[in-house]
Order: sequence, then C-alpha cells, then structure tokens
Amino acid sequence: MQRSTERILTTHVGSLPRPRDLLQMTFARDRGEPYDERAYESRLGEAVAEVVAAQARVGLDVVDDGEFGKAGFMHYVNQRLAGFEPGAAPRAGNPFAASREFRAFPEYYASVGLGTAGPAAKAPRLTCTGPITYKGHAELERDIANLKRALAGVGVREAFMPAVSPSNVEEWQRNAYYASSDEFVAAIADAMRTEYKAIVDAGLLLQIDDPRLVTYYNVTPEATVADCRRWAERRVEVLNHALRGLPRERIRFHTCYGINIGPRVHDMALKDIVDLMLRVNAGAYSFEAANPRHEHEWRVWRDVKLPDGAVLIPGVITHSNVMVEHPETVADRIVRFAEVVGRENVIAGADCGFGTFAGSEEIQERIVWAKFEALAQGAALASARLWGRARS
Repeated sequence: MQRSTERILTTHVGSLPRPRDLLQMTFARDRGEPYDERAYESRLGEAVAEVVAAQARVGLDVVDDGEFGKAGFMHYVNQRLAGFEPGAAPRAGNPFAASREFRAFPEYYASVGLGTAGPAAKAPRLTCTGPITYKGHAELERDIANLKRALAGVGVREAFMPAVSPSNVEEWQRNAYYASSDEFVAAIADAMRTEYKAIVDAGLLLQIDDPRLVTYYNVTPEATVADCRRWAERRVEVLNHALRGLPRERIRFHTCYGINIGPRVHDMALKDIVDLMLRVNAGAYSFEAANPRHEHEWRVWRDVKLPDGAVLIPGVITHSNVMVEHPETVADRIVRFAEVVGRENVIAGADCGFGTFAGSEEIQERIVWAKFEALAQGAALASARLWGRARS
C-alpha cells in the first residue's frame, strides 16, 4: 500500500453512481428477470473503463471500479454465496426504521418519506438453508479483469476492490440452518475468505466494507455501548479469521454510519469503538471525519496509538449533505490529521460511498464529481502546507 511520502494521496470509499443504461440491466439481473447477458457484460466493461478514467481525471490516486458489477455493496453476495434460497420477504419500509434516529425524529423521516421502501428495502434478501460456500468465482474474476483492463490506460497510484464484511451479510440475510448467530457469521467468514484472498492475489488492495461495526449501536436501541463492544469484539475476531495469512499492508478497512442524510444524535462515538477497529488485521483504516457529527473526532487520534505501519483514511468530503466542500476546508481537515499522526500516515478519503445500492442517488452524480474535485484540490493545498513547512 502506497503512502503519502511526497504529497497527500487521495482515494474514496468505493461505490459510485452507475450509468443509467447499465442500471436497467443491473436491476433485471439482480431480480432474476430476463436481460441480454452479452450486452450487459459488454456495457459493464465499458462503464468500468469510463469511471476509472473519470477518477484519474479529477485527481484521485487510489481508485476502484465504482462497484459497477454489484447491485449493492452488501447484497451482491446473493449471487456469490451458496446455501441461501429465496424465502425472506423484502423488508417492509426502511431497514433502519427501528433505529434510535428514526425513533428520535419520526416527524422528519415521515416528511421526507424515508420510512418507505427504497433501493435498500427492495433488494432481495435470502434465507440460509444449508452449508455456506463460495460460488461467485466467475463474477469476481470478471470484476477483477474489468478493473485491471481499465487501469492499463490511466495514470493512478493503485487500485482497490471493496468486499463486504461477514457481519454485514449476517445482518442482511436470514439464518434457518446454523444453530447460532455465532456459527452463522463464522460460516459466512469462511466463505468470504475466498473473495478476500482472490482480490489480494490479483494484485489489488482489498477493502473490507463494515458499516455495521459502528451502526449496530444505532439500529439496536436496547443495547448499551458495552453490549455493542462485546458484539463487535467477536465480529472483529471472525473477520480476522477470514483475513488470516493475508498481508495487512494490502488490506483497507472501512466503517461508517450509513447513507442516511438526516438528523444524527445517536451515532456511536469513535472513542468508544476505535480500539476494536484497530484490531482488524488491516494496514489502513477508513472512517467518517467530515460530516458535522464527527468532524471533531480527529482529536481522538491524539490519545490513540496508530499500529506500526498503519495509515489513516479519514473522510474529508461527506455524503451526508449536498454541499460541495471548499478546498481550503478539505485542506484544513487533512492537515489536522497529518499533524497528529504524521503526513505519511494520511490518505485523504471520503466518509462513505456515493452509490451503495444501484439506483440510489444519495448525492447526485454531478455533485459527487464536484466533491471529488474539491478533495483533490484540498489535498494539493494540504501538501503545499505540509511539505512546504518541512522545507522551511
């Protein structure tokens, strides 16, 4: 994993808005409806090449395929894990409708319709009815090949590929086979290891997407912080089991508070989970640091020792509002982290993905690219400050 040795490098979380002509085929494929498979595969390869080139043009250094081959960052595993069958009805309404935030601000969520079905609610949800194994080799090899072909014509530093954590699959799918939730999540981890290893073996950085590490508190109102820490500790152990033997310097870990653009007063504080996050066998840690609820948490790193060789990827642009950050604001955020953990230990990132479910436009596409431009410009300003100061 490259580091910011000469300037602040830039990246993002992974998911990006899909082209509209690709979306219709993605929806049909995800729902098991008829579609032109040859046309889909051809357009997918083209779209990945386009989005990789677009990331390079706006100045991102560490890029991905936008997760264009997936209908969603989480439920794409429907097509990659055996042992599951249809049997659980799609969720009624928003999957976070029982969260602390929905309970605290019911009038807001009713007024904007966030209690009704959206892309996440409509996504197919399956039930585990037998032993879980990995069957997604063809889809995974296709995604890796598309990304590597796209990289051949652009000048970027590195590329990463996201893969969902076992605990998020555990939360999304139903279990009707394993005797306990512990056995269920362990079986998911064993199967997902195939995907994790293949991404690393292909020469790409592996990014583990694990929003549930911090959202579990919000969506489990009866749980205390101590309860959530006990829950998270076991999930980190399971994830590390799936990552065993893989070089930590090729792994990024991402957690966030989800895609809810709404009032937030119940997010789990970084200080209450940071030590468990840093137990993940990763070389870089990506987390929210730009939205107004969490921007102050850069101070946490004054008292937390970063593991040897590790890198922070704080979000310095956010998905939580449509405001395009000023590059000077982005630079200020980067410099604060650099002054605490060292400039070489910081890569500028985003709070969350911008297209976590196909067809979901948390932030409209033109705004996403404007935010990325601000990210790259802010990183350049921060680099001038940090390296200029070092030479003076």
